[in-house]
Amino acid sequence: MKNISKVLVANRGEIAVRVIQGVQKLGLKAVAVFSEADAQARHVQVADEAYPIGASPANQSYLRQERIIEVARNAGADAIHPGYGFLAENADFARACAQAGIRFIGPSAEAIDLMGNKRAAKVRMIEAGVPCVPGYEGQDQDDATLIEHAEKIGCPIMIKAAAGGGGRGMRLCESPDQLATLIRSARAEAESAFGSGELILEKAVVGARHVEIQVFGDSQGQVVHLFERDCSIQRRHQKVVEESPSPAVDADLRARMGEAAVKAAAAIDYVGAGTVEFLLGADKAFYFLEMNTRLQVEHPVTEMVTGQDLVEWQLRVADGEPLPCTQDELGQRGHAIEVRLCAEDPRQDYLPQTGPILRWELPGGEGVRVDHGLLEGGALSPYYDSMVAKVIAHGPTRDAARLKLRRALHGLRLHGVTSNQDYLDAILGEQDFIAGDFHTGYVGSHFPQEALAEWGPRPVDYAVAALVLWWDDAHQLYSGADFGSDSSGWRSANPIADEIKLRWEGRDTAVHLLHEGDRHCRVEVEGEVFQLTAGDCDGRVRQLVWDNSRRSAAYTRNREAVWLSFEHRTWCFEDVSYEAERPAAPGSDGRIVAHSDGRIVDIRVAVGEDVAEGATIVSLEAMKMEFQLTTPVPATVREIHVQAGDQVANRQLLVTLEPRADD
Repeated sequence: MKNISKVLVANRGEIAVRVIQGVQKLGLKAVAVFSEADAQARHVQVADEAYPIGASPANQSYLRQERIIEVARNAGADAIHPGYGFLAENADFARACAQAGIRFIGPSAEAIDLMGNKRAAKVRMIEAGVPCVPGYEGQDQDDATLIEHAEKIGCPIMIKAAAGGGGRGMRLCESPDQLATLIRSARAEAESAFGSGELILEKAVVGARHVEIQVFGDSQGQVVHLFERDCSIQRRHQKVVEESPSPAVDADLRARMGEAAVKAAAAIDYVGAGTVEFLLGADKAFYFLEMNTRLQVEHPVTEMVTGQDLVEWQLRVADGEPLPCTQDELGQRGHAIEVRLCAEDPRQDYLPQTGPILRWELPGGEGVRVDHGLLEGGALSPYYDSMVAKVIAHGPTRDAARLKLRRALHGLRLHGVTSNQDYLDAILGEQDFIAGDFHTGYVGSHFPQEALAEWGPRPVDYAVAALVLWWDDAHQLYSGADFGSDSSGWRSANPIADEIKLRWEGRDTAVHLLHEGDRHCRVEVEGEVFQLTAGDCDGRVRQLVWDNSRRSAAYTRNREAVWLSFEHRTWCFEDVSYEAERPAAPGSDGRIVAHSDGRIVDIRVAVGEDVAEGATIVSLEAMKMEFQLTTPVPATVREIHVQAGDQVANRQLLVTLEPRADD
């Protein structure tokens, strides 16, 4: 490297760690920045240097352009890598770096500006001859004009915010009588999210796949593509599973899509890493969707099938070097699949989760990669995105990669916060996914919210949790006993019965455990009886025998709770055996508490106000999502303990109500 010796990474979490490792791999020094919430974060610990940049909220730290550039100058950094998210696609930040004499590791500000606006980008792509979805991308943004063009295009139609992405400001209109309402709704959300209510209209491509092409350009004018990634498995327009190659793309289609993507990048003199995203119809026709002017979350699958290091490519191109490979030198090897591990609960409409990381264990094995920013003993805060890690597997075939990825998920342990780990495993094991038969509507049709809400522990999970707790408590009580041998010596030879009451998501279940000696236990749960034999335990994994088969139950205790990973599913149970009776529903005792760490957006009631059952009391923002906290009973507001803008902790008391009989 001739011009770059030290790189500041203007991001956090797993992408900051990934970029820092890429910088250090080239022998360069890496500088991290951190907010108050991230002072002990993994990306801070792996960097060569680290500097504070502000308070925990992103707009007071990771989005502070002037502060980040000031740190870069003081640290002597030659370049800034923005990762993805935050300032990665901020043209003003790219310009500010240039004005400060610091290289921005990304495309030009002009390219970011152009491709950051869906309307302008689509106009340029049409001019360049890139296939685009029929629609309206005009400057006249009057509602009546949009409705007129929408009626000409015909439903179903997509209404999209021109200035942003991530599903915000996007609406699917399936009937003409919905147009006016959905246009107003999309515009309002776009103005709130992006500061611009500009919209475009596109014919909805029903049953389409989301297939994107990785492109790279250098300052010498060369542009190549590194093949495709299929990102069709999405929820709320957010990607969940990504893979390469796409099961729907053959050699001819791959060549044509790659050529179109290169044409798109060349049309704007693109330099650096970028992704041209397409909708691929069932008829194999493809249409330009948008271009992301940054490194993508899913870049590891491309790295694994091509054998190329895309962060290294970014650094070399930013240093003025030509692309490391020509198009003819690039090829695909095997198959790779990536899943996004998020701190969220799919059973509760993907509610973001915060809390301590009590346990974090990574799977091993050839061809398995985990990109993450977690540390056991740390914590997940409410200030940032819910994605905490990416698990990727590579194999000679798609099915080999899929099976390897499932095994990796089975070996991963995240205790302390609920995650979508089991949900990801369920997708990888679903028959249509196995067959490669899916499109962007897959999650909604195969994993509808009402079905996810029914997921829960089986009676045997309660039985195993009770066994783990009972034996763990006995071990602590009789710490002098030899637990590696027959345990009957430390208790009466007579059978010993216990009732253990376990709580999961507010529901209490009684478990009756009868210790019959010689480690044998008879456990009854809701009328089902399980004969379990406790085996050895190292304090983290309890061996046991059930149904004549040896099993393992990984567990982590935290006060009265136990996190249990058993038979590829993870649950958190509270031991409430000695707890007093509770009200029937959260809030029915008049206490409205936060369901996670977060920020108070709005208080919807006033002291003395009478509220009906189901009324919204407080709006709470957590991990970029807003939630409405309601009262399960009619009540009168007696006291409000917080105000808009306050940061609150999980289970913190927000509002006190006096329940009343409904009239």
